[in-house]
Amino acid sequence: MRRRHLLAGLASVGVLGGAGAVATGGVPDALGGSDAPELVEPITLDTVDAPGSRDGEVTLPAPDRPTFVDFFGTWCPPCAEQMPALAEAHDRIGDEVLFVSVTTEPVGEAVSEETVADWWRENDGDWLVAADVSAELAARLNVGSYPSARAVDASGRVRWATSGTHTTEEFIEGIRQALDG
Repeated sequence: MRRRHLLAGLASVGVLGGAGAVATGGVPDALGGSDAPELVEPITLDTVDAPGSRDGEVTLPAPDRPTFVDFFGTWCPPCAEQMPALAEAHDRIGDEVLFVSVTTEPVGEAVSEETVADWWRENDGDWLVAADVSAELAARLNVGSYPSARAVDASGRVRWATSGTHTTEEFIEGIRQALDG
């Protein structure tokens, strides 16, 4: 019986250590890792013509500039609920970073650009919005649920990663981590 408890305890330490590595973006040097999170390879996405946005392209994360990326879905009630907090964070700190919201919906296929633009307008979005139809950026940033947000420093390393809804202050604190990174 004691052996089973010992093995369960060791497994728990492994799970918690792995979760810590994911949460901090890496494995500590003492365990063979590096303090700096891994670089995120940039990808170019199509943008959506909507309020505060434009029709064109954007590269994320932005080369040589801190980037804040909010992942949302037009089908996601919590995504709509946190739009006021995102809007206030954008108003207060948006000029210091490239501030972008990204949907992984099949924009231009099963979901029209008008659907995204209408949702954006209804929820008072007023900053850049893009479509990651292949979900490649979401995969590179390990997004597993919606809403999710990532703050990436100017060198292309994730400094803050979160899922779920957040307050304006929490968004600003996360963005500051990328600015200080």
